Amino acid sequence: MPSRYLSFRCSVPWLILVLQALLLLRSFFGFPGVSDTYSSSDSYPEFQDVNHMVIFGFGFFLMVLRRYGFSSTGFNFLLVVLGVQCSVLAEDLLVFLRGGRNAAGLQSLAKAFVSVTAVVISTGAVLGRANPVQLIAMTLVELIFFYVSRYINETFLEVPEHLTGMHVFLFGAYFGLALASRFPEAPPGLDKERSTPKSELFSVLGTVFVWVFWPSFNSILPFLKMRAVLNTYLALAVSAVAAFMLSALTSRDGKFRMAQIRSAVLAGGVTISCTAERIHHPWIAMLLGLLATVITILGSHCVQRCFNPALKLQDTSGVHFTFGLPAVLGAVAAVVLTVVEDGIDTRWNELSRLGYDAFVYIGAFCQTISTALITGLITGLILNIKLLKAVHVSKYFDDQFYWEFPHLSVGF
Repeated sequence: MPSRYLSFRCSVPWLILVLQALLLLRSFFGFPGVSDTYSSSDSYPEFQDVNHMVIFGFGFFLMVLRRYGFSSTGFNFLLVVLGVQCSVLAEDLLVFLRGGRNAAGLQSLAKAFVSVTAVVISTGAVLGRANPVQLIAMTLVELIFFYVSRYINETFLEVPEHLTGMHVFLFGAYFGLALASRFPEAPPGLDKERSTPKSELFSVLGTVFVWVFWPSFNSILPFLKMRAVLNTYLALAVSAVAAFMLSALTSRDGKFRMAQIRSAVLAGGVTISCTAERIHHPWIAMLLGLLATVITILGSHCVQRCFNPALKLQDTSGVHFTFGLPAVLGAVAAVVLTVVEDGIDTRWNELSRLGYDAFVYIGAFCQTISTALITGLITGLILNIKLLKAVHVSKYFDDQFYWEFPHLSVGF
């Protein structure tokens, strides 16, 4: 009996081959002025942690749908390894345009992994509804626009490089939400969209790995690495404790809800990403972790009941309240901490400079969100053209549409 599922033999392999050939040629010619790829570096432990977090942690974190486990982990791996190569070349191009000098080889690769996190987060918003061709196209377009956003912030607003890199959560979440709004809605009550205890368990396993390696992620770009590690861990610890507390308080029967806890335990790491090295007192990091969990759990109720139905938005993995809202809180905290610290240093005698600094950080924050939303909407419209073979709503959240199951002849 012929298969009811579409073959990607004539599209995905050739698209990957062409992209890999172009990346290989660009890497061969390189950019003048960038550092030697094989320069000595002591950043392998940080690179290893970030590598584990992005590939293994986020790969299993997205494995929440009952019939989409192969695609969640497999496509995440494909997009990461393809996106890292694009990010390395984009980083070299950014350095070349600024007339600067790039970091050592492993350090540059770790920074590329940080940038690719935006793609992973956006993938969570359209999980189960985008095919591999659409996801690969999304990866390339999103990385280009993310680096354009970084270039604007670094060149025109003079925001430090490590802060523009940590806008990855903000950009990835709202790019993904705008992208998801352009995909057709799934039929209400679709059984394949649900999770099972087994899929939830795998997702929690990924969450634990992301949680463990998050201090290394937040310390890969700042200069004061040990301070960033300590503050990130404190924020994550308080965030995890508060997640269990608020989950029991907000549920109808007073029990813990795994879906809430899975999202809320990471909120502290997202929020403190922009301020990890600027915080001089541990209680500030702990307070931010607590506020991040509150805004995530309460935001999940508001977003799922009010925001998503009003905009007819389907956020498969809850990236809005898991990454978007905590990132907004982190951006606001960065503005407040910058103004307060500079005000104390100058004894509040240079109010005009303080106002300018606040304006710059707010401008970078607004520019990042605006660019993410606008480019996400445009990308969503492009991805749904017939050439990219958009998935029919009846085939949403279905591994068998993409993967071979030898023990099944026609379906589950």
